[in-house]
Amino acid sequence: MQASEVSRAVAAAMSTASSLGLAVDDTIVLQNSNKLTLRLLPCDVLARVAPVTHQIAQFEVDLAQRLAESGCPVAVLEPRVEPRVHKRDGFDVTLWTYYEPVTPPEVSPADYANALERLHAGMRKLDVPTPHFTDRVEQAQQLVANRDRTPALPDADRELLGDTLRNLRRVIGERGAAEQLLHGEPHPGNVLTTKNGPLFIDLETCCRGPVEFDLAHAPEDVSRHYPGIDQELLRECRILVLAMITTWRWDRDDQLPNGRRLGNEWLGQIRAALDHKGLDTPG
Repeated sequence: MQASEVSRAVAAAMSTASSLGLAVDDTIVLQNSNKLTLRLLPCDVLARVAPVTHQIAQFEVDLAQRLAESGCPVAVLEPRVEPRVHKRDGFDVTLWTYYEPVTPPEVSPADYANALERLHAGMRKLDVPTPHFTDRVEQAQQLVANRDRTPALPDADRELLGDTLRNLRRVIGERGAAEQLLHGEPHPGNVLTTKNGPLFIDLETCCRGPVEFDLAHAPEDVSRHYPGIDQELLRECRILVLAMITTWRWDRDDQLPNGRRLGNEWLGQIRAALDHKGLDTPG
């Protein structure tokens, strides 16, 4: 979210919570990306604020409720207020339970894999319209092809990313692996370590595809504890995901700290992976 919008988004979150009877006189910004994530105090509620134009908040709320009801390891909505999207000053505001961090903050690979397996099992029971994972690959392809959006991307790297995205999208599709509803981006940044175990957040990235696509976002050790994985398909998905997240780092509007440095590092990893020298995915 642009800096010019942050103060308005904070005000929208505070006024929304106050209107619902929650005590709010301070906020802590926990994350600012395509949406703003805030801790509201003293009521201790997590608020997520996004421009209304994103039109994804209702999907996330509905899906979180259904997954939580089936016992899936996901963060839940704030129980003191009605579980819905609140519109305020051009923003969608959703209110969630705030989970106190626990020590150690890292999730063990076995616990990570178990939680993801449980999430996938719950997702297999749901029939909800979602994009296919190849739709997200196509978005990355379009970004690579758009020189106005990626003006700093060197030609050789542009060709590498474009070829990698196109070829692996085709190769993975031709494998004909079983597909289901996925989280879409279950990387460590979307896993909370809580006293109740690992919980997944950010369900707006859900898509359909093979479970190996989800596992490609997790640390490599996690896949060793997830049963029934096609290791060759996972290797291909890891390279594909790496090419996608590398592409985002070259977007002129990317706001990830050190994003360009990471983009250059990951380009080297893609070349190494394609040369069959192994793949060290970012954590």
